[in-house]
Amino acid sequence: MGELKKWRDEKWVRIGLDGSIKGACGTSKDTKNPDRCLPLAKAKSMTKAERAKTARKKKASGKTVVANTPRARVTKRYTK
Repeated sequence: MGELKKWRDEKWVRIGLDGSIKGACGTSKDTKNPDRCLPLAKAKSMTKAERAKTARKKKASGKTVVANTPRARVTKRYTK
């Protein structure tokens, strides 16, 4: 299975400034400074406050790509 297929299967979701899951990633109305996106499993593993913190960090920077907070980092473990 290709890496793009694996990425799409993770079901990425938008995180609002209040820490709630707002819907599918890529559906933000603000195209210049879109909402934070995370895989659904990662988003559900975090508390609402942790999700809000990483979303606020992204919105405050005003940039499209911003590093996640340490708790929100998405890591990949590849097996051979």
